[in-house]
Amino acid sequence: MQDGFNSDFGFYVLVGLGAQLVDGTLGMAYGVTSTSFLLSLGVPPAVSSTSVHVAEMFTTGASAISHFKFGNINKKLFRNLLIPGVLASVTGAYLLTDFIDGNVIKPYISIYMIILGIIIIRKALQKNIVKQRTKRLGLLAVFGGFMDSIGGGGWGPIVTSSLLGRGRDPRYTIGSVNAAEFAVSFASGITFLLFEGVNSWQVVLGLIVGGTIASPLGAIFVNKVKRKPMMILVGTLVIIISLRTITKGFHLI
Repeated sequence: MQDGFNSDFGFYVLVGLGAQLVDGTLGMAYGVTSTSFLLSLGVPPAVSSTSVHVAEMFTTGASAISHFKFGNINKKLFRNLLIPGVLASVTGAYLLTDFIDGNVIKPYISIYMIILGIIIIRKALQKNIVKQRTKRLGLLAVFGGFMDSIGGGGWGPIVTSSLLGRGRDPRYTIGSVNAAEFAVSFASGITFLLFEGVNSWQVVLGLIVGGTIASPLGAIFVNKVKRKPMMILVGTLVIIISLRTITKGFHLI
């Protein structure tokens, strides 16, 4: 990376804008979207991963504020996800620095997410979606926060997909999960900074600028898009992302 700003900075801004727009609207896929584009721009994998985690400390904050502003938050759901998610993300980030290879375990988590994606699409196609009682939110937050840290992403796909699969309202589910994601991302980002450091501030800044611009748009769109097409889109996105992760993880491509 060169010192100062070069011609790639504008691309980093666009990457951050696009990734946050997807995440703010669908409640997931910021990490996968931004990392994929960064790698295509020639940013090394290690730099991409660290940059995305640090940038999320800021972009998820802007997204959370936007969702609060537009009334997309279920406060009880938010509180139940917050503390378990934060503790698990810090633990995962710490273990990743010394003990766990996130690339090894990530494909197996993606198999689980494909199942969730299918469930979401099936529920979207049903005439009457019956809301099921949501149990063990703390365990779900622990699983999502832990895997997000060691796998480089997954808070949205794991937590949002699980909740939507149980028939919860997309607007409040996505808003609440995104709001909790700020604390989760901030905690893991600080942990990565302490143990890994970051030498790619141009990438980080580009992602932050783009993500901050897109955050209000995502909060608006989540309130405007109808329930059925949103659930189909979320389910399809989860399946596509997970299939891509599986093929890369098992070296099928």
